[in-house]
Amino acid sequence: MASTRVGILTAGGDSPGLNAAIRGFGKTAIGHYGMELVGYRDGVTGLVLDRFEELDGRKLSGILTVGGTILGTSRDKVHKFPTEDGSADMVSRVVENYERAGLDALIMLGGGGTAKNAMRLVDAGLNVIHLPKTIDNDIAMTDTSFGFATAMEIATEAIDRVHSTAHSHHRIILTEVMGHRAGWLTLGAGIAGGADVILIPEIPYTVERVAETIRERTRRGSSFSVVAVAEGARDVADTADHEAARLLVKSARTPEAERAARAHLRHVEDTQREHTFRLARELESATGLEARVTILGYVQRGGSPSAADRVLATRLGAAAADLVKAKEFGVMVAARGDGAEPVPLREVAGKVKLVPPDHDWVLAARKVGTGLGD
Repeated sequence: MASTRVGILTAGGDSPGLNAAIRGFGKTAIGHYGMELVGYRDGVTGLVLDRFEELDGRKLSGILTVGGTILGTSRDKVHKFPTEDGSADMVSRVVENYERAGLDALIMLGGGGTAKNAMRLVDAGLNVIHLPKTIDNDIAMTDTSFGFATAMEIATEAIDRVHSTAHSHHRIILTEVMGHRAGWLTLGAGIAGGADVILIPEIPYTVERVAETIRERTRRGSSFSVVAVAEGARDVADTADHEAARLLVKSARTPEAERAARAHLRHVEDTQREHTFRLARELESATGLEARVTILGYVQRGGSPSAADRVLATRLGAAAADLVKAKEFGVMVAARGDGAEPVPLREVAGKVKLVPPDHDWVLAARKVGTGLGD
């Protein structure tokens, strides 16, 4: 009887723990279940262009501690794949390539966009399993995602380190942390790093409220402040403008109207892109203290995964191999406490896990006197 043949890919932004998950799945699939494994290059691009390589124990050896992904990645979409003639729906081509390669299943490691791509392939009849990866921790229906713990450690260390220079020079230092829509990373790192103010997308701030928190610290004898700012954090006015622009996109009824609405949304986002620098200038004016900005950027994605992410990625990868053996497809492998369980992809794709305003982390931050800008 022919052995089960499985494809695997990594898609979306790179993240610590991807290689650990590839290894966790691969070693379980090959060594425990006797399956064959092929790796697709550069995410969806490899699926569409039929670029893959055979993976074996030798190629999976030594990658547990390595950052990034040995398979490469991209943000391409199966239904809007870039071509010389514009974007094209390549779902049918992916189905053809899947069948030509003799695959019995496909494992897709990625975030929210990858979950939607996976759902489209499930709808096309393919046996797909999704593994949740993102430093933003914003994937629905899972306790956490691999990459998040490492990124939070990196951001926390950065916030730790700016305390000394903020104290030495009596400055406000704003540390911008990744997170466009969800504030989990900034909130967690801000709490762990002892930030005096934490600004996240889910809680619109006012400059005056942030300034008042800093002035109150000055009155108590603290001559410096550290502010952790999520990329997607906005003041009340910018939040209203952004939500109005997003609503225009959702309410568009024709392709022309949608293109115009999306162009307007991009314009709004572009004008708000350097909001952390603007906030620094506004806080200088409001408090009389010098303000400086540190942007962590892609350093949060890089380097060796933490022990927590290695364990999480390994157990989710191994659980995915169990599901292939059980022929349970169309699911995401969700982290549940110390275990893992399959969740229908239809309950995940297109959804975002945001920080609830009454979440324990938010409440704890408020109780210890951290300002949230509201």
